[in-house]
Amino acid sequence: MKPRRTSLKDLAEQLGVSIATVSRALRNSHEVGPEMTQRVQELAAKLNYRPNPFARSLRSEAPRMIGVVVPNLVTHYYAGVLDGIEDYARQKGYNVINANSHEDHEREEDAVDNFVNLHVEGIIACLAQDTVDYSHFVEINQMGIPLVFFARTCLPELFSSVVGNGDEAAQQATQHLIDTGSRRIAFIGGPNHLDMVRRRKHGYLEALRDSRIPIDRTLVSCGKIDYDVAREAALNLLQRPDRPDAILAFNDIITYAAFDAIKTLGLRIPQDVAIIGFSDGKTSAHVTPKLSTIEDQAHEQGAKACELLLKHIAGDHHIYKKVVPMILKIRESSKKNGKE
Repeated sequence: MKPRRTSLKDLAEQLGVSIATVSRALRNSHEVGPEMTQRVQELAAKLNYRPNPFARSLRSEAPRMIGVVVPNLVTHYYAGVLDGIEDYARQKGYNVINANSHEDHEREEDAVDNFVNLHVEGIIACLAQDTVDYSHFVEINQMGIPLVFFARTCLPELFSSVVGNGDEAAQQATQHLIDTGSRRIAFIGGPNHLDMVRRRKHGYLEALRDSRIPIDRTLVSCGKIDYDVAREAALNLLQRPDRPDAILAFNDIITYAAFDAIKTLGLRIPQDVAIIGFSDGKTSAHVTPKLSTIEDQAHEQGAKACELLLKHIAGDHHIYKKVVPMILKIRESSKKNGKE
């Protein structure tokens, strides 16, 4: 196997100090004592630590760089967020480097570590679905590197964030399904530890409570954000004798998985099963029937996240939580009983 390049994190772990201390010692900063500076530099030489030459050339030419970590770059939502970040950054004279964690915690850690080695001025991140250990982000905070979360967030006491009003949007969408005649409404979501999932599920449950519809927990399926997993969950729900008559889907991956499951079983949309999904991709209005969706305004979320990050880079230490409103778009897939 090809040996992994020694990182600042590796040096910090061996010495039992923070990444910030290692970084400062390698720069001969006055903030680190001569003894610690010598220990750090000797270990760096022993392990053949070398600062990234790309980062060194960047610093000499002084472009301004920020890093962005997304869980799945090929989805419409994350592409839209990245587009918003890049547009805002470009207006302000910044360049953007992005990394795809592929919904994997280890890749997410590696991406953050690489951004540190590249000496980016700040980071924008969305958690991978299996991230439950946030220590790499705590280290970023300790190093004084500005970071802003979007969509899936953590450590609200340390970092600013930009989210959609997923709870309100889910409640509005569920209420629409109720108003058009559905009573057994299923929710298919992602892992329960994600705040984004909890917010949307909360809105769904609130709409049922407000309409005094008994909550059937067996109609709530929250698992891995994966097309095949979501499709299997939808098939299991729809093959029950007491199948749901509507589905609220957590995101575009789950929406199209559920849509396919309904079609596979020969059920009609929306007469047999109505469906509304989060994330309004370009294909939503071009499938049959046209999909009712909740538009997340991804571009605006990205621009807002970048705006907050640049505030922090400029020295603003206030912790912000910005909420970008979502928009319910009613199309054919939820127009049941002739109602909208």
